[in-house]
Amino acid sequence: MKIETQIEFHKIKEIWSSLAITDLAKQQIMQTTVCLEEQRLKKQLKDTTDGRELIEKLGTPPLQNETELKDIFQAARQGSCLTPYQLERVEKFLVLARRLRDYLNRGKAFDNPLAYYEENLDTNEELREEIARQIRGGEVDDYASKELAQLRSQIQKQSEKMKQKAEQLLRTYKSCMADQFCTMRSGRICLPVKKEYKLKVPGSVIDRSGTGNTLFIEPAACAGCYDELQLLKIQEEQEVSCILYTLTAAVEAAAPAMEQSIAMMEKLDFIFSKAKLSLDMQAVEPVVNTSRRLLLRDARHPLMKLETAVPLQLELPDGVRGIVITGPNTGGKTVAIKTVMLNCMMAQCGLHVTCRQADLCMNSSYLCDIGDGQNLAENLSTFSAHIKNVLEILSEVSADSLVILDELGSGTDPAEGMGIAVAVLEELQKSGAVFLVTTHYPEIKDYAEQTPGIVNARMTFDKETLNPTYQMVIGEAGESCAFYIADRLGMPESMLKTAVRAAYGEEMPKKYQFQTKQTHLPQKTVPKLSKSRPRQSNLELTGKYRRGDSVMVYPDRKIGIVCEPVNEKGVLRVQLPSKKIWINHKRVKLHVAAEKLYPEDYDFSIIFETAQNRKIQHDMGRKYTKEVLQHEE
Repeated sequence: MKIETQIEFHKIKEIWSSLAITDLAKQQIMQTTVCLEEQRLKKQLKDTTDGRELIEKLGTPPLQNETELKDIFQAARQGSCLTPYQLERVEKFLVLARRLRDYLNRGKAFDNPLAYYEENLDTNEELREEIARQIRGGEVDDYASKELAQLRSQIQKQSEKMKQKAEQLLRTYKSCMADQFCTMRSGRICLPVKKEYKLKVPGSVIDRSGTGNTLFIEPAACAGCYDELQLLKIQEEQEVSCILYTLTAAVEAAAPAMEQSIAMMEKLDFIFSKAKLSLDMQAVEPVVNTSRRLLLRDARHPLMKLETAVPLQLELPDGVRGIVITGPNTGGKTVAIKTVMLNCMMAQCGLHVTCRQADLCMNSSYLCDIGDGQNLAENLSTFSAHIKNVLEILSEVSADSLVILDELGSGTDPAEGMGIAVAVLEELQKSGAVFLVTTHYPEIKDYAEQTPGIVNARMTFDKETLNPTYQMVIGEAGESCAFYIADRLGMPESMLKTAVRAAYGEEMPKKYQFQTKQTHLPQKTVPKLSKSRPRQSNLELTGKYRRGDSVMVYPDRKIGIVCEPVNEKGVLRVQLPSKKIWINHKRVKLHVAAEKLYPEDYDFSIIFETAQNRKIQHDMGRKYTKEVLQHEE
């Protein structure tokens, strides 16, 4: 079961982790679990208190993430020569160790036990001073050794000498030069000589320009200086390597002590991160016990803002192991049980708790069922998810467990849900675990009142203001206040009375005084559906227009005569003054019906056929002919 996620303890870990500096401390925080050893837990809580005291009196301790140093030590052990940058990282760490040691030494004035951890910090002043003297600005300093200082001085003089000779030759052969300055090519000083004067300037061609018109010649007089300069640089490199290897060996020898110092810094970082969290949350050190006592004074949810959280008061009476909490839906029942479990879990992880005073029992396991748990992927309904979680809880519960169950028995038929809730409570009572359960079933309240070891509690609700007060009263059963809440949210009086009658009988509505003035729910304007009109089939349109009807053709608004009526595709043929056209019936409108324009037996071929076609039709009617009718479009 993902208890930490269900009660949001993982969010507290995320906040806690952000206050740590070192990678190891952050990793340790995310892997922290409850401590099961009473003596060790008390030591952890005391460390948190001591760390907070040091921060309050001396400020934030000087800590840094030193993961990179572990790689440096490993490289030194493998025989690699450390670079100046790596040696500077070692020197900065030793400076940090000295600052942290000074910080802890100042804490001894307050007799703080954490201050004595300074004895485990090795500052190695001798190594720090050697590195600081010989390495500067990411390079080996000129004065790291007498030999190096002499060599670099000679290199400087030789470079100047070579440059002076080149400039003298530049002036001597001025007419042969393409430019008036010397240049460096492949590490050699060269003169820019015009190609045609190549043989006039003694020396070796080192390079040429892109066009080939300029040759870069190393003067013969400078070649000897260059060779001497290279020899000096080789000696310089050897001296630098000697210095770096010597420092590397010193670092390797001091590595075990420095690794212990890093481990101590990581341990202190973990402790101080708990102290920072305590300061940020304005928390206090709790008392822990193994006697199953549970006391919280002015407790608040750790993730809620201090100015908005309403303090919770809870004390488990002697001989009582279970609390059944009832009250309105908005009364804070879920927040209350989460607050209890979160504070207990924080205390058992060595953290301070968000209370004014707390005496909390240690628990071997934390078990909870909160939320609807609905999972479409696993085909779990709300009730199925609850039952699955509850059965898992009952299989793990023991006398040293802390269990919270939200809305026990909900999500199914009320009578059956109530029966299951009673059965679960009996099993929890038999286990001897401390448990907090929220419910709305009145039968559960009666069961808790009659059962030894279980007590009712209610979340108070102000019926005058119709607001929850988020206060828990032990020993009293609460009511759901559903009718009052519905009244406050605007349910009409007629609906409220119907609800009361359905719940408690015909006479009960007279005992309720509702504040609502509404007699019915106001109806809001909602969008309406637009229904499509039934379409006329094309077969029904075939008789709409008759041959000879005068129609108006849109959009040109021309008058024409129907030649052929509407076919099954909804298209008819119309004779216009100059042509015949096929057109959809939707683009024409009846102008004058045919019966009003022509006699009943009128021959429409006079209008629609040419004289030539009429003659051919006449001939075809009385004799054989080879003529073909020509239909005009």
